[in-house]
Amino acid sequence: MDDDAALLLAWRQGDATAGRTLVARHFAAVYRFFANKLGADVDDLVQQTFLAIVEGRDRMRDSGFRPYLFGTARNRLMRHFRDRGAVEEECSVDQLEAAQVSVAEGLAQRHEQRLLLRALRRLPIDLQIAVELAYWEGLTDREVAEILEMPAGTLKSRLRKARSLLAESMASLAESRALLESTTAGLDGWVASIRAVMEPRAPGS
Repeated sequence: MDDDAALLLAWRQGDATAGRTLVARHFAAVYRFFANKLGADVDDLVQQTFLAIVEGRDRMRDSGFRPYLFGTARNRLMRHFRDRGAVEEECSVDQLEAAQVSVAEGLAQRHEQRLLLRALRRLPIDLQIAVELAYWEGLTDREVAEILEMPAGTLKSRLRKARSLLAESMASLAESRALLESTTAGLDGWVASIRAVMEPRAPGS
C-alpha cells in the first residue's frame, strides 16, 4: 500500500490528522483540475472530491491513489455539467460553461498564460483533461488512460490529436503572430507559470 493509500485508509477510519495531511498534499492539484474548467463552484467541487474519495475508498484500484483521486474529480465535474444539461462527449468547456472566464484565467497575469488557458478550454473536455493531467500534473499514460476509462494505446492517439487541436486553437485565438510565437516557443515555461499562480493552500494548512 502506498503512503497516500495508507493515509486515505486512516482518514476513513477516523484519523483527522491523516485526512489533513492527504488534503494538504493534493489540494493544489485538485484545485488546478477544476480551475480552468469553471468560472465558479471550484471550491465546492474540490471539497466534494475529497469527501467522495473517503466515502468511496473501496473503489480505489491497485494502480494507486492519483488515478483514483483524479477519476473522482472527473466524475464530479461531469456530474456538475450534467446537472446543467446534457453533456456531449465532444463538447468543450467553453461550450458547457457558456464562455465564462475561468478561475484560472482570472488569475493569469500574462497574455501568453491567458492564450494557453483559453485554447485548452476549446478542446473537447476529455482531451483537455488528458493534456492537463499528462503535462501539468505529470501522470503516466497508464494513469491518465485509467482516469478517462480508455486503453493506453487509445490515449496516446488522443494526446496527439489534442496537441494538434491545441496548436490550431492557439493560432485562431492569438491576437498577434508575436503572441502566438512567444506562447508556442515557451510553452513549458508558461505551463509552469500557470501552475505557480494556481497554488492555493489547503484550508487549515
